[in-house]
Amino acid sequence: MPPPVKLAIIGGGPSAFYVASRLLSLLPLKDPMSPPLRVHMYDRLWAPHGLVRYGVAPDHPEVKNCTNKFDATATDPRFRFFGNVNVGSTPLHSIPHVLHLPLTSILNNYSHLLFATGCTIPTLHPAIPPSVCCIPALSLVHWYTQHPSQPTPPALDKISHLTLIGQGNVSLDIARILLTSPSVLRQYDVSERVLEVLSRSTVKHVSIVGRRGPLEAAFTTKELREMINLPEASMIPIDPTLLTPPSGVTLTRQQRRTLELLQKGSKNLPGSTPKSWSLHFYRSPTSLTPPSGASTLEMANLTLAHTLLDPATSRAVPTGETSTLPTSLVVTSLGFQADPETTFFDPALRHLRSSAGRITSSEGLALKNIYASGWAASGAKGVLASTMINAYAVASTILSDIAPSSKAATTTAPPPPEMGMAPDELLNRHPDLDALPSEIAHGIKDGMVCQYDDWKVIDAEEVRRGEALGKERERMAWDEALPFIALSRDARAAVIG
Repeated sequence: MPPPVKLAIIGGGPSAFYVASRLLSLLPLKDPMSPPLRVHMYDRLWAPHGLVRYGVAPDHPEVKNCTNKFDATATDPRFRFFGNVNVGSTPLHSIPHVLHLPLTSILNNYSHLLFATGCTIPTLHPAIPPSVCCIPALSLVHWYTQHPSQPTPPALDKISHLTLIGQGNVSLDIARILLTSPSVLRQYDVSERVLEVLSRSTVKHVSIVGRRGPLEAAFTTKELREMINLPEASMIPIDPTLLTPPSGVTLTRQQRRTLELLQKGSKNLPGSTPKSWSLHFYRSPTSLTPPSGASTLEMANLTLAHTLLDPATSRAVPTGETSTLPTSLVVTSLGFQADPETTFFDPALRHLRSSAGRITSSEGLALKNIYASGWAASGAKGVLASTMINAYAVASTILSDIAPSSKAATTTAPPPPEMGMAPDELLNRHPDLDALPSEIAHGIKDGMVCQYDDWKVIDAEEVRRGEALGKERERMAWDEALPFIALSRDARAAVIG
């Protein structure tokens, strides 16, 4: 039988759960050939599921169905979840109540380690840094999903025109939320606190700016179709010349459908609705001038360089012409990078240093039994399906290390790439399988760590509160969740006692 394995996973989002699920299913509990196994998942957020809870737009509940699989994974007695725990070398100031766990405690207590920490830092635009007039999209997403960092609610009652920089799905999510009536959003997973702010919104128009053209736009046709079919908003028609593909270019299916949707225009006629939106192609911000006076009616001025596409590189290059767009607030949605504070972060890559699922040294050597998956390993790209595929591949790599002769390893693992191995071992080769780092044991006792059975109690209460209001759920903040964590802890103690 292979030696015992104690795997720590840092991160509690989809990638983390898919890796855990895959390993636990390929190494069945009652299979005598499976090594003694423990999988302990740590997340700095108190609730599990990462971007599924704190990133998916609330009016897309079908995307969250993957949590049923994650719930099933958590029923395996070899699995444990510890939320509200930040693993790292420095304390996390953005979430004041989080429990700090030094990485050395993980290294001392586990034989294997997976980083599934995602990309949590927004990419900022060098020409328009954050200010009173400019915020990253992540602030808005974290606000309407009630992220534990508790960003300040936007002053939507003082805004008439909002400009999004970037034409990906996140931009369209934000635009859709702002242009949809709170009475429609009320049925979804949108908290009463958020609905109250949205009900006072004076946003009348949303501009969505991209430096390249419609063929290069990153949004999906599904998201575009949702925008076009908004019941209370209409799209400003686009110059037809921008919707004519260059001669000799073979369009993909998505590009063809995007052009068809844009040529057709919105369901509502322009000017027939109280709200509107527009797509601005071939425009790149160069500066943002704040209002000169104190009046809330006065707008900032966003200067946009006009661009065209370099056919050789497909990059946007300035034409020398500029224009000005008056706007109340600019929201930059330009992607994400991994947290630079994370161990093994590579500034050039903007994510963790890894190859084929293995964390590597600065010399390119694989670090023994240390892995990375999802956005932490490859950068912020792809959807849930691609995250699952990546996670399963990383699980196969881990499996080839912990049970190389098992049937599961020989049938699922891809051929390992040629890669040298660093000589040093950073982890504990013979950890106590069921022991926890002392900080976690104390955190559980003090009610500062949320375990999965605690989460299920909170989850049920959120759903109950939502049903009473005629909606999907009513989310809790940390201070509201604490009494339920205490109740769950007391119930566990009673069973053990």
